[in-house]
Amino acid sequence: MTGRRDRYFDTLRAVAIVRVVAYHAFPYAWLELIFPSMGVMFALGGSLMVKSLDRNAGQAVRNRIRRLLPALWVMGVILVPLMIHRGWPDRPSWPHLLLWVVPLDTPPASDFGYAAAGVLWYLVTYLWLVLLSPVLLALYRRARLATLLLPLAGLALLVAHPMAGTTLQNVLAYGTCWILGMAHREGDLARLRTPVVLGLAGACVAGSLGWAITHRDGAGIDLTGRPLAYAVYSIGFVLALLRWSPRPAFAPGFVSMVNNRAVTIYLWHNVAITLAVALFDPLKLWRIPGQAWEDAADFGLALAMLAVAVLALGWVEDLAARRRPRVSPFAGSPPAVGAQVVLT
Repeated sequence: MTGRRDRYFDTLRAVAIVRVVAYHAFPYAWLELIFPSMGVMFALGGSLMVKSLDRNAGQAVRNRIRRLLPALWVMGVILVPLMIHRGWPDRPSWPHLLLWVVPLDTPPASDFGYAAAGVLWYLVTYLWLVLLSPVLLALYRRARLATLLLPLAGLALLVAHPMAGTTLQNVLAYGTCWILGMAHREGDLARLRTPVVLGLAGACVAGSLGWAITHRDGAGIDLTGRPLAYAVYSIGFVLALLRWSPRPAFAPGFVSMVNNRAVTIYLWHNVAITLAVALFDPLKLWRIPGQAWEDAADFGLALAMLAVAVLALGWVEDLAARRRPRVSPFAGSPPAVGAQVVLT
C-alpha cells in the first residue's frame, strides 16, 4: 500500500478512537450511529494483517501479539494488586488471573476494577482474530463470498440459540469486518463498481436501522444491544470507507499522536472518565453554572487524567514496537507501514 492509503487509515483510526472516548463519556446512542468505531477498527486490522501474512504467517501473528500485550500487562501489574488490596470477595483462582497475561477471554475484575476491565473485550476479540487470520485468509482466497458470510451466519445462529459466551459472539460479530479488511488489501473492494458498493452499503445501513426502528424497546434506536443488526450496520460503513482512498489533511500532528499511543488511550480512557466522575463532588464542579459547562469541565478533567496516563505509560508501546521509548507521543518517526495494532 502507498503512503496515501496509510495516512487515510491513520485518520480513520484516530476518528474511531475519539468517537469511542466520546461515547464512553457521553453514552448517547446516536454516537454509535454516526460512526461505528469497532467495526471500522477491526476492518483496518484485517487489512493490515494480509501483507504480513504473505511474508511470514507465524511471524506476523507473533508481531501483532507482541505489540498488543505489553500495555495490557502494565495495566494488570497496576490493577490486579489494587483490586486485591481493596477487597475482591469473589476473586477467581490464580489460573483465571493468567487471562491478564494471555487474554483469550476477558480478564477477571472486581467491581472496583470494572472501569478498566470493561473495555478489554476488544483486545480479546482482536487477539482471536489475529490468531485466526492465517486460516481466514486461506479460506477467503478459496471462497470469498462464503467466507465473508460465515461469521454472520454463525452470529445469527448464536443470537437465535444462545449457547456460548460473549467472546465467541464478539469474534463472530466483527469477523466479517475483519475479512472485509482482507478483501480491501487483496484489491477486491476496489474492483467493485461504485453503484454496487453504494447499494450494498446503503442496504446494510438502512436494513439495520429499519430492524432497530421496528423492534425498538422504548429506549430509542440503539443498535449496541442487537449484535446482528449492529454487525450489518458496521459492514455498511466498512464497505464505503474502504472502497475509496481520499487523501486527508486533517490535524496530522493529532492523528500521529493518537496512532502512536492508540493502545494506551484505549486501555486507560474509561479509567480516566470514571475518576473524573468520582471527583465531580469533591472538586465541587457542580458549582459551575449550566449543565453543559458542568459536563465540559468533567470531560476536560477526564482528558487531563488520560493525558497523564499517556505520558506516564505510553512508552510501553514504543518498547512493544521495538522503538526507543519516549515520553512524548509526538516525538519520533511514525509507526512502520502495516505494523500497527489497530485499536480504539
